Amino acid sequence: MGCGTGYFTRALARRMHGPVVGVDLDEARLEYARAHDGGRADYTIADARALPFADASFDMVMSIAAVCFVDDEAAAVAEIVRVSRRRFAVGLLNRHSLLWLQEGRDGGQGGYRGPRWHSMRQARGLFAGLPVRDIHERTAIHLPSGGRTAKVVERLLPSRLPSGGFILVSGNVTEPRRRATPHT
Repeated sequence: MGCGTGYFTRALARRMHGPVVGVDLDEARLEYARAHDGGRADYTIADARALPFADASFDMVMSIAAVCFVDDEAAAVAEIVRVSRRRFAVGLLNRHSLLWLQEGRDGGQGGYRGPRWHSMRQARGLFAGLPVRDIHERTAIHLPSGGRTAKVVERLLPSRLPSGGFILVSGNVTEPRRRATPHT
């Protein structure tokens, strides 16, 4: 959900043994994704707050740093859980990170202009009241420079450290479900 130009969708499609679908609201980004995909995935224009798929349509649903840009992020997270049959993973931007200090302060800049930045507690709170279990939070990108030192530090730091610029919340739906009738 929120595949943009399809970078993560293409990476996932190369590793999966089944259909992969990328969803985004921006048709131009989807066109780019289709042109660079080689037919590995399908791409659909859709609003994250009302996905055009039946309940429990996908074994796993992922969203990497897209929910942060959705006006009603709670509705987007609820949709991710609704269309997931088994697992989900949602990436968010961490308000308590060097990345926020570097890119997100004062409304952000470049690709970081305009998203909501979350604490670990807020990230977990997006799943409150939803039919989920086994919630785990991890962080990454503790040193946003990306240089050699950052690569070494990233391997050494535990993923539970709450200071990474990127928060990943993953979990399972309450119980494996069969595909239901289309959502209206």
